[in-house]
Amino acid sequence: MAEVFKVASGTKEDKYALLYKQIAEVVKYESDNIALMANVASMIHHTFNFWWTGFYRVIGDELVLAPFQGPMACSRIAYGKGVCGTAWHRGESIVVEDVEQFPGHIACSSLSRSEIVVPIYNKDNDIIAVLDIDSEHLATFDDIDRLYLEQIATLLGSVL
Repeated sequence: MAEVFKVASGTKEDKYALLYKQIAEVVKYESDNIALMANVASMIHHTFNFWWTGFYRVIGDELVLAPFQGPMACSRIAYGKGVCGTAWHRGESIVVEDVEQFPGHIACSSLSRSEIVVPIYNKDNDIIAVLDIDSEHLATFDDIDRLYLEQIATLLGSVL
């Protein structure tokens, strides 16, 4: 596989549009779920320079840490707990402008200030993982992030 990852310049939308195409190329050539999650976490992380970017896999009744980029993270998150567990419970993306204002937020890092979590559904419409991204700045994430990250999650869910 040729090198497919280059960080785009321009608007947030420009960066996401190119990133989506690049991830689609990676998906074509990688069949191992962990390798795929590792590369996708890296691609998102380095495109936007987020504080923490990664995945938690659904294993039984908890989310278990999977490939990520950034500082050390919580290893396990219970169903319905924190932003990740709540997104899994609700079955929908959650954008948090200020994690201090989210009831039950789990502070894996005190430097995290805002967060977005996107569930990943498989072909059977079961949530199999969540994509979790943290920023050290307030109000980093918006509907543009949610829209594109949901598209990336849909793409991943089709192969994971």
